[in-house]
Amino acid sequence: MMKGWQFTRTNEPLKLVEKEIPKAKPGFVVIRTGACGICHSDVGTLRDEGWMALMNPPVIMGHENAGTIIEVGKGVKDFKVGDHVAICPTGPSGVGAPGYVYDGGFGTHIHAPAADLVLVPKGIGMANAAAATDAGMTSYHAIFTVGGGKPEMNIGLIGIGGLGQCGLQALIASGCKNVYAVDINEHARELARKIGAKEVGKDIKEFKDKNLNLIVDFAGFGQTTTDALETLAPGGTCVLVGMGKLEFKVNVTDFIVNNKKILSSVGGNKDDIAAIYKLMASGKMEPMLHEIKFMDIPKGIEELEQGKVKGRLVAVYEE
Repeated sequence: MMKGWQFTRTNEPLKLVEKEIPKAKPGFVVIRTGACGICHSDVGTLRDEGWMALMNPPVIMGHENAGTIIEVGKGVKDFKVGDHVAICPTGPSGVGAPGYVYDGGFGTHIHAPAADLVLVPKGIGMANAAAATDAGMTSYHAIFTVGGGKPEMNIGLIGIGGLGQCGLQALIASGCKNVYAVDINEHARELARKIGAKEVGKDIKEFKDKNLNLIVDFAGFGQTTTDALETLAPGGTCVLVGMGKLEFKVNVTDFIVNNKKILSSVGGNKDDIAAIYKLMASGKMEPMLHEIKFMDIPKGIEELEQGKVKGRLVAVYEE
């Protein structure tokens, strides 16, 4: 039997359930969960009715997953029993995301499509492997895949939370030396200094004279995006990730005359996760994690909602 924390509907507590361990269908594998990340999307799912449109209840939550394959279905050729794998929540299978459409990593076992799996390299622990499937993937996708970040560029980051710290680590690990980080929180700014930002501030406008080619706004609080566009060097690009506010103002004259661009970025893909794993395996990237146990998942979500968690929250399961 397997256990899992099941979602039924918004504003109702997660329910601990027992179910039969699934059998692998053709094209699928069964994974024994090693770790599952927990983020503010999980808080939103439990508190905001708007998330119900994305859910397929009753469903075991958890969309940031890594574990060990214990059974392989017919037709699966790229993976075998014993492989350590992670699940790309926005993978190419078309099945949908674990924890939303099908039972995810708040359960001890997951029945997942093989097409969405990424092999976890040796030396990377389950907690880091799980964290890479959301914060790692999303930040890497925004900076490098969408934004085209390169070592020779001058780059600004707005918001050094879970996404921002992973993105900053990825930039430093990739050889980017001119990275400027801003956050209104002093703890976050201190973290950015420790990771290796060239300069740290409270407002991106402080770096107007740094000729920023790329600014990634992980906060997205309206004014942050407006300020990012006005701070960009001519020909520069702003990538918007955060949705703190759902609209922002644009100085159209500056935007058009100086040939600036704004792009959106959501999620990522298997290649982004693999790139993060490569940086982790090199020893150049080590996300700051806050680890809890399986039985503490509901409490962990509450503490995340209350702002008591520092680093990326990950539930780590016993093998």
